[in-house]
Amino acid sequence: MKTRRTLLLATAMLTAGMLVLPSLANAQGAYPNRPIKFVVPYAPGGLPDTVARIFAQRLGDKLGQSVVVDNRPGANGVVAAQVLASSPKDGYTFLVTDGSMFSINPAIYKNLGYDYKRDFMPVSLAARAPLYLAVHPKVPANTLQEFIALAKAKPGTLNYGSSGIGSTHHLTMEAMKASLGLQITHVPFKGTGQSVPALIGGQVEVLFSALPSLAGFVKSGQVKLLANNAAQRSSQEPNVPAIAEIIPGFDFAPIVGVLAATGTPSSAIDRISAEMAQIAKMPEVIATLNTAGIEPIGSSPADYNKAILGENERLAKAIVASGIKPE
Repeated sequence: MKTRRTLLLATAMLTAGMLVLPSLANAQGAYPNRPIKFVVPYAPGGLPDTVARIFAQRLGDKLGQSVVVDNRPGANGVVAAQVLASSPKDGYTFLVTDGSMFSINPAIYKNLGYDYKRDFMPVSLAARAPLYLAVHPKVPANTLQEFIALAKAKPGTLNYGSSGIGSTHHLTMEAMKASLGLQITHVPFKGTGQSVPALIGGQVEVLFSALPSLAGFVKSGQVKLLANNAAQRSSQEPNVPAIAEIIPGFDFAPIVGVLAATGTPSSAIDRISAEMAQIAKMPEVIATLNTAGIEPIGSSPADYNKAILGENERLAKAIVASGIKPE
């Protein structure tokens, strides 16, 4: 009898254990169950960093885990790419960057050490930030069409500023010049902190820049906005046309997205992508990003991949038109 009771008790305990163990395994395997890292290949304060921090805060709230932004600037994105490559491919480390890391850098710098198609998996196109074609008030053009006519009538007499050789600001203008046969002289500066004051002071007549850098001067009448470089008009400035309305397919608005290292589980990628899409629709996120001149998107991995490949193709042509040679 005692032996029988012992066997029954052991069986009951074993059965209970079999019921409990799967529950524990599921709890331990739930994703995510520890903090997530967003690696940004730039110093704090820039476009990718701003997007990363705004999405990271909301993503952490939705997932119940903190999302840490880790700034790793240096070597044209190589440092950040190495951090991603050396981390476990488990869905806890992601890269948040703009498209130039995959479109401009490979065309300008040899042997970068990373390759988009080989090393990365797209997760979500988080946002875009259109650049605006702005002119000094002395320029006798109030529309994009009038500016184009002026540039054609006086080839080589207009100067345009940029944030530096190889910047999106530079390549956007080179693409526009190549498409329309314009002759406008390039004057490179070290960032918008120099180029926009040069426009205000009349040292250059025209440039492309982000809306926050120009908005105050537009209100004061010190610059005029003629167009943006996205595929369509922006809700931030709906009365300002897109260059694409004149040049079909023209789209050079900087994009920022989230990527994972090749080999990351698709379940983790799909989860983060789905959450990013929901966050992009939050009214407070839209308002916060719009203040910074950024438009939230929150796309699928497939749509982000399409966006990157399209940007790569367009910028490759602009780089050829600019005459930049790989270093």
